[in-house]
Amino acid sequence: MTHPGTLVLIMAAAVLAPLLVHATGRRLRVPLVVFEVVLGILIGPQVLGWAHPDEVVDTLADLGLSMLIFLAGYEIEFAAVRGDTLRRSLCAWPVSLVLGIGLVFLFSGGGVFEAFVVGTVLTSTALGTVLPMLRDRGELRGRFGTVVSAFGAVGEFGPVVAMALLLSGRRPAESAALLAAFGAITAAAVFWALRPRPPWFGELTERTLRSSGQFAVRFVMLLLACMLGLAEVFGLDVLLGAFAAGVLTRLVLHRAAPASSEEVVGKVEALGFGFLVPLFYVVTGIEFDLEALLDDPVALLLVPAFLLLFLLVRGGPVYLLAPKDLSRTDRSALALFASTCLPLVVAITTIGVDQDLLGTDRAAALVGAAMISVLVLPLLATRLRSATGGTARPASAQDGAKDTEAW
Repeated sequence: MTHPGTLVLIMAAAVLAPLLVHATGRRLRVPLVVFEVVLGILIGPQVLGWAHPDEVVDTLADLGLSMLIFLAGYEIEFAAVRGDTLRRSLCAWPVSLVLGIGLVFLFSGGGVFEAFVVGTVLTSTALGTVLPMLRDRGELRGRFGTVVSAFGAVGEFGPVVAMALLLSGRRPAESAALLAAFGAITAAAVFWALRPRPPWFGELTERTLRSSGQFAVRFVMLLLACMLGLAEVFGLDVLLGAFAAGVLTRLVLHRAAPASSEEVVGKVEALGFGFLVPLFYVVTGIEFDLEALLDDPVALLLVPAFLLLFLLVRGGPVYLLAPKDLSRTDRSALALFASTCLPLVVAITTIGVDQDLLGTDRAAALVGAAMISVLVLPLLATRLRSATGGTARPASAQDGAKDTEAW
């Protein structure tokens, strides 16, 4: 059973984190997630030793990660992400994967499976971390935000699919068949979501939106639970189900209750960003193997090396394949945002360690580099755009026409 003091400490860290962001905001804009992870390390067993996660806390943290990916899936506007933008984002990720696996295999001295684990980690993008930053700056709905959403979605979805195929412990052919079956059911769910909803759905949503009934919020939670359960039944990573649930939720709400969809999701975000997501990041810090990193000089040196590899493996192809209408500065900012990672780094390295495919020292170095990426890369990206007057330009019909024509 969870000691109540552990949850109190975790939530105290979650409350303290935005206060620290506010206190340091005038001098240095530090992403909220960095304070959450650092505070977790501080109260964890390897520093102060106050908080010790157990089964209940780990379950809540897993729900927090699922909620983070769910909200990332919801934020993607597939009507805007299409054509040339979508094609370029889909091309950039496999290039990153091949480059990452090749570089790790050539220079690490490890085996093929270790190269695949680390190479996959290097291709991930923390879309759930990047999108709130863009939304807070008012850039999420602009052309730049749309492009970041496209490249970030592939950078989040691609590693999850790779994990489902090759890190599940099954034969690749069996994993591919299960993934195809999951995809077919998800496609049927998308078709269902695109159908007009009966009038009572929107009416009940409006009637219970400010009452204890909260029909729409409960429906969203049911949809998330169903997709998580479906992924679990097929033996796939639950993050795949969380991402699909976010996409389905957007389709259903925007068709069934367009006037109330933003308020409904606002309530879900309050649960996610107010409780589950910060809990995930704080627990990530608590479980971070600081000792393995500090006691091994080689592992410590790997932190900046992995950070450079994030930029080279993920940022390089994104920069080269970015849409042509972006300026050089915006392409650089896009590459920096795409190279920002953390949630999937934690998830993939945990799987790699559990399956004895990755050492704890390299896992700690990868997570350490990912934490630095969240701290440094978005800051550099926003300063690049601010220095050149980058603003939130809406994604115009002309942009969509170009994308459609190129597609």
